[in-house]
Amino acid sequence: MARKEVVVEEVAKLMNNPDQIRNIGIVAHVDHGKTTLSDSLLARAGLISKELAGQQCALDYDEQEQARGITIKAANISLGFKYEGKDYLINMIDTPGHVDFGGHVTRAMRAVDGVVLVVDCVEGIMPQTETVLRQALKERVKPVLFVNKVDRLINELRLSPEKMQENFMKVITGINKLIENYGPPEFKEDWMMRVDGGNVAFGTGFHKWALSFPVMQKKGLTFKDLYDLCEAEKHKELSQKAPIDDVILEMVIKHLPSPKTAQKYRIPVIWHGDVESGYGKAMVNCDPNGKATFMVTAIQVDEHAGDVAVGRIYSGKLKKGVDVYLGSQFKTEKVQGVAVYMGPDRVPVNEVPPGNIVAVVGLRDVYAGETLSEGEMESFEKIKHNAEPVVTKSIEAKNPRDLAKLIEVLHKISKEDPTLRVTINPETGEHLISGMGELHLEIIEYKIMKERGVDIQTGPPIVVYLETITGKGPELEGKSPNKHNKFKVRVEPLEKGVKQAFLDGKIDAKMKGKELTERLVEAGLPRDEAKKVLFIEENNVFVDATKGVQYLQDIRELVVQAFKDAMTLGPLAREKCTGVKVKLRDASIHVDPAHRGPTQIVPAIRSPIYAGMLMAGAVLLEPKVNLFVSVPSEFMSGAINQIQGRRGQVTSIDQEGEAVAIHANVPVSALFGFASEIRGATQGRATWYHEYAGYEKLPSGMQEQLIKEIRKRKGLNEIIPTPATYMG
Repeated sequence: MARKEVVVEEVAKLMNNPDQIRNIGIVAHVDHGKTTLSDSLLARAGLISKELAGQQCALDYDEQEQARGITIKAANISLGFKYEGKDYLINMIDTPGHVDFGGHVTRAMRAVDGVVLVVDCVEGIMPQTETVLRQALKERVKPVLFVNKVDRLINELRLSPEKMQENFMKVITGINKLIENYGPPEFKEDWMMRVDGGNVAFGTGFHKWALSFPVMQKKGLTFKDLYDLCEAEKHKELSQKAPIDDVILEMVIKHLPSPKTAQKYRIPVIWHGDVESGYGKAMVNCDPNGKATFMVTAIQVDEHAGDVAVGRIYSGKLKKGVDVYLGSQFKTEKVQGVAVYMGPDRVPVNEVPPGNIVAVVGLRDVYAGETLSEGEMESFEKIKHNAEPVVTKSIEAKNPRDLAKLIEVLHKISKEDPTLRVTINPETGEHLISGMGELHLEIIEYKIMKERGVDIQTGPPIVVYLETITGKGPELEGKSPNKHNKFKVRVEPLEKGVKQAFLDGKIDAKMKGKELTERLVEAGLPRDEAKKVLFIEENNVFVDATKGVQYLQDIRELVVQAFKDAMTLGPLAREKCTGVKVKLRDASIHVDPAHRGPTQIVPAIRSPIYAGMLMAGAVLLEPKVNLFVSVPSEFMSGAINQIQGRRGQVTSIDQEGEAVAIHANVPVSALFGFASEIRGATQGRATWYHEYAGYEKLPSGMQEQLIKEIRKRKGLNEIIPTPATYMG
């Protein structure tokens, strides 16, 4: 029997003891050594050779991951281990570190209870380190810390033991500051990183050795032993004395919670139903005898099996033949099979008890973020991605015969990756793909062509702008083309607190009734308006402020459609709208249904919304990033010139030794071509990263020109609309 099959048998046995299960993620900034560390745990479980661990990067099995040397998607694996005479099951997710693939990290956080945060001790805490730790803390996922690449401090930078310890303390202090700022209040103290507490380890994933305070005490090793052996480059001897897998395993088992412990405090945060109900009690107690509840955190599209839903089971058991209710689609489907992932391979098992990360096969049209349950129950809290798709490309099949296949492929890929947005440009009919950055879209293009076999051509990258308003508009009356229906509409900026609640994922369009009302009031919407919210589209709200209007209920769907149309394609440049509140104040509707069809009602509401937005000071918002550039001090001025030449605002400059760290806020539109030019300006010595920083108003002097350019690109009249354009 092959080792992998033996491992799966071990895993299936261990799934039934939630006290000895650990669901963990390996998280870090790009290139800090997550996948290299994962190799040692795979070798410990016997899935790869110990000699190749640290070099094989076995969980980067995707062709593009191997070619580019980075992790692109989260990889799941379930491993059985023995520790102090007990058998443990570790369900592990190796996550990407590149900012363009941060959505995979966000979704993985919902499935795990703890993370091993990997920090490169030479680079220290980087922007993405902060982002992934914040995501974990927000989901109440407990961290432990592994300070990686310690050998570089000794063998490359020639630091003294004292300087090394200063370096370690700087990293630990930085992480603790983040826990202090973002950690759950009741756990801040307990989750702090302490060397003598045993939740911090130091080592090198590549050379496969590590030390933690408990291991040093147990094995009689001192910091000086580590330093001397590493300086002499006796890494093999060190890895025999203090193997990295021993240290990481001990840290994970002793310091990260079991599902039974974690679900008690995580369920009330990720699920807003009644914890005293049958479903609530079963999930909080990780009860195998309760009804099955499962949250989908990722979708893998399999050519033969169709959609495979990967996620976390919180209560009950899942097995072939069980009927599950899909919360967002209000329908029931039958499970065709359950399986565990072993890296690229999906291996069937008979049944899955709670507290495990597994794959469910055979459900049609299932999406990441979906709630599956035996019977109807309240859905889990929506997974809120930290960033928005900010770069768009048009895409078309080279051969018109492939158009249907391209549409099918785009549908499948957008299921696998919810951070990708696929739309059709209503003016030109072309398909548009919007992603987190240029690299994200490059990978998507590669998948379409090489993996799915569709030859495509794409346009140049375009930035995604948003439209909003800066003030209140007057009450305007819109009339249907036949003049038989009249609607009084007013637009206003949405309250800041409500906008923020949308961005934070505290309110979403799926919420209804009392829960939605209370969340809106809590965020700052007046209660009388919160009770009368007719519809939420993206981050915009439609309020029915009418009283006793006849036939309004009959045309409700058309009224909502008009609002959706206006918010999807704004009045200035047909970009999406954000932060707009539309109030329907009054209406006069014709008694005869023949006079109030879509062609009459939709323009009668859409036109006053557009005119009202223009009178309320409609503007474009542009996406920004926080840019971090590290460069030797002699090249600092070249790097700053590059940033400032791209409308970047330098927010801080820190010098440490010979290196300078520059932090800046830069528009996404100005970053195209940045890579080659910063290399030229710094002789290839700069390293840089960026993270999404939200949308800000485009400078006033650029508004008119850019609106004209966008309109021209979309095949629209270049003349910027005025209120009269829409109200006639």
